[in-house]
Amino acid sequence: MSYRGRLAPSPTGYLHLGHARTFWIAQERARARGGELVLRIEDLDRDRCRSEFCDAIIEDLRWLEFNWCEGPDVGGPHAPYVQSQRDYSSVWERLRAGGWIYPCTCSRRDVRNALVAPHEHAGVDAEPIYPGTCRPPAGKIADANSPAGVSWRFRVPDGETLGFCDGRLGEQKAVAGRDFGDFLVWRKDDIPAYQLAVVADDAAMQITEVVRGEDLLVSTFRQLLLYRALGFESPAFYHCELLTDENGQRLAKRNDALSVRTLCQRGLSPQAVANMMQTAV
Repeated sequence: MSYRGRLAPSPTGYLHLGHARTFWIAQERARARGGELVLRIEDLDRDRCRSEFCDAIIEDLRWLEFNWCEGPDVGGPHAPYVQSQRDYSSVWERLRAGGWIYPCTCSRRDVRNALVAPHEHAGVDAEPIYPGTCRPPAGKIADANSPAGVSWRFRVPDGETLGFCDGRLGEQKAVAGRDFGDFLVWRKDDIPAYQLAVVADDAAMQITEVVRGEDLLVSTFRQLLLYRALGFESPAFYHCELLTDENGQRLAKRNDALSVRTLCQRGLSPQAVANMMQTAV
């Protein structure tokens, strides 16, 4: 299969220089391999995602002269895929029927009050290790016709060492149940969680390499388990170094001073912003 990468912004704020730099690396890796990029809007967070941010991100990507090859038929050949318009129920059903997931009634507070703290090397996407409160006996398949009304968690194989070779960081390993625990794949408000949605989409869109920030490194191990459970071939991964501000803090969307939109309004040209991204690598 030829190289296929993706740009996958989440419209919870304006595109900032750190994300633009990650997308620039993705584009450079695709170009070097004679490949192509897909644009996908990851807008499943109903509380934080806004249509105006989605429009602004697409405008900023075009202003920076990013190129993507395809999207769904609706909206033209270069319109983005949009997660909120996609159906993930069949993937949930495959996981349920295989006994990989189970319903969970624990709240976030319940999990925060769990005995085990986040692993010290888990990265900024770390979460408390789930204590197994709702975990059923091994082999039990939940009886449900839909995921609605309750959260669903993936049962990790406790003690199994997982590994992959990152395109930038080299060999990476984690132990399931120690470095991360049972994780959400479907939320109580009937929305697929990030881990499930990106695996389903990357498989459906035939992505061969995922380029993203190293803050999502631990998420890779969770997603490798989903790829295996679903019988999908996993892509390669390349985790970029995070861009930081003058105080050494990683850039966030609340840092409007380094948003692409603000830099444009200050009179910088696309080439000047591109130079800032390149010198930051």
